[in-house]
Amino acid sequence: MTEAVTALPAFPFRVRTPGEALDEYAKLRAEAAVTRVRLPGGHEGWLVLRHAEVRTVLTDLRFSKEAMTRPDAPRLIPVHRGSRSLVNLDPPDHTRLRKLASREFTQRRVDTLRPRIEEITAGLVDAMTGSAQTTADAVTALALPLPITVICELLGVEPAEQAQFRQWGDKVLTVGGPGADADAAREAAGALMGYLTGLLERKRARPGEDLLTRLLQAQEDGDSLDDGELRTLAMTILIAGYHTTVSAVSHLLVHLLEDPARYQSIVDDPGLIGTAVEEALRYSQVAGGFGSMRIALEDVELGGVTIRAGEPVIPLINSANRDESAFAAADELRLDRTDNPHLAFGAGIHFCLGAALARLELRVLLETLVARRIPLALGVPVDELSWHLATAFPRPAELPIRW
Repeated sequence: MTEAVTALPAFPFRVRTPGEALDEYAKLRAEAAVTRVRLPGGHEGWLVLRHAEVRTVLTDLRFSKEAMTRPDAPRLIPVHRGSRSLVNLDPPDHTRLRKLASREFTQRRVDTLRPRIEEITAGLVDAMTGSAQTTADAVTALALPLPITVICELLGVEPAEQAQFRQWGDKVLTVGGPGADADAAREAAGALMGYLTGLLERKRARPGEDLLTRLLQAQEDGDSLDDGELRTLAMTILIAGYHTTVSAVSHLLVHLLEDPARYQSIVDDPGLIGTAVEEALRYSQVAGGFGSMRIALEDVELGGVTIRAGEPVIPLINSANRDESAFAAADELRLDRTDNPHLAFGAGIHFCLGAALARLELRVLLETLVARRIPLALGVPVDELSWHLATAFPRPAELPIRW
């Protein structure tokens, strides 16, 4: 008798909310650290679900990001052929580019941005609460404009061009699966690259006090970035600085406001803001891991299975951040959690370049809301929210809040 062949589960999973995805991850994680799935293009690959194994994939150079740019490589997000993005390179090229770019994202450099971020945040909160209205959509009022304004000013994008810049950025990170539009993502990426080419020419002719100008001028041991590297790095900074933070702000507000006691505890004790931000990053479903997919360069034993050379591997950061073996009461949001080795910003050589900037924006937003003691609450039950899920960084389509 021939044995029945069990069909592999299709990934990404068909879910309506990020919470449903977490439920699926928990079921799989309870069974194994690593499990096999079928990807949108028909490739088979491996989901890595537990904290220790996810961290291994993120830090072990036998799992390659650069191999993802090959023409025949599987896709979860639209990686362009031959892409030279910092996030898609392996050493030694990654080492060189990271060294040239990292000085602009040190904690000291990011701290100099605090006054302007405080000013932008205060303006957004004023605009949201300054009229007779007592309700708003927190996505359009806070989550979208805060990071795009910060990143555009950082790059030196003119205010009049920011709306178009954002529209292109919104389309770039389409994930394969229901609702995805890979063609629109590629078209937007091409338009954005064209815009960045012109912006670099303007900065070269008229240097400013912005990040792009400093990157144009950056040198390390006589080395500098060429125009292609600068365009791609600017695109990377846009995506990393915009999409991730929009999602992080949205999730932060959802999770703090779904239980009124959570938000009130921070209003009563602002000293919790630091640990609350870290815990929200762990607890939220921001860093799904779709953009962290890698290709095994050789056979690797991981989590009790053999991953063969050439096979795709997806380290599911959201699953790792809810792993009971790494976090006590992993499914509880504990705003005072101090032992918190979350992987929201990744690990290893691809640890998020803009982590300090994202943390600062989240902290400043909470500080601003708490200092004004705005009595925020969700405008609808959390299970009535609809979500944008066909993106590498899912977020609510709208987030009604009231005060």
